[in-house]
Amino acid sequence: MDWPLAVAHPWSLTPTEAVALQRTLAEQVRCEAPPPLRTLAGLDVSVRGDRVRTAIVVLRLDDFAILDQATWEGPAAFPYISGLLSFREIPAILPALERLTVRPDAFMLDGQGLAHPRRCGLACHLGVLLDWPALGVAKSRLVGTHDEPGAEKGDRAALHHRGERIGTVLRTRTNVKPVYVSVGHRFTLAAAEAMTLRCALRYRLPEPNHYAHRLSKHGTL
Repeated sequence: MDWPLAVAHPWSLTPTEAVALQRTLAEQVRCEAPPPLRTLAGLDVSVRGDRVRTAIVVLRLDDFAILDQATWEGPAAFPYISGLLSFREIPAILPALERLTVRPDAFMLDGQGLAHPRRCGLACHLGVLLDWPALGVAKSRLVGTHDEPGAEKGDRAALHHRGERIGTVLRTRTNVKPVYVSVGHRFTLAAAEAMTLRCALRYRLPEPNHYAHRLSKHGTL
């Protein structure tokens, strides 16, 4: 399935050039209510040495049935540098997207969106690149400070960095470690929180990301 790029840029960049590009892309992030969503794709990228494997699982939101899945594996295109993971992961995500037969209405990525030092994490970068609704649901904090949310499912706390609200620390299961939710592109933070809770049925990770994580790590659902 073809995914035309809304924004094109080179991938062979130095870290300094990549940082500058992130600042440019961050200016193009749109925080707005997403359109009505019927399907949602979870995306996860796992690393094995110098190789990466992308997994994408598309779910129908009415009943969380799996409609499509795709994987891609190849060499890492960029070194591991904290804050620049999108330059390592998106070159592995794009060919996996081309293998889908169902176009999802939005992406839920295992990573940061605006909760990033330059406000351009993986979910922002991919969302802007394709001009597609995206949100980030990360397992750990990259930047920012927050209070501890309550212990019950649905409890939350604001994540701040340099005086700015950049995301939400959200409890998806009672007495289980929270996740870090942030806007990627064409989402509001409230909508990202609501979608994460809507998809948090059985596990700490929402269903789309849980399935994508299993597929990227183990090669099977």
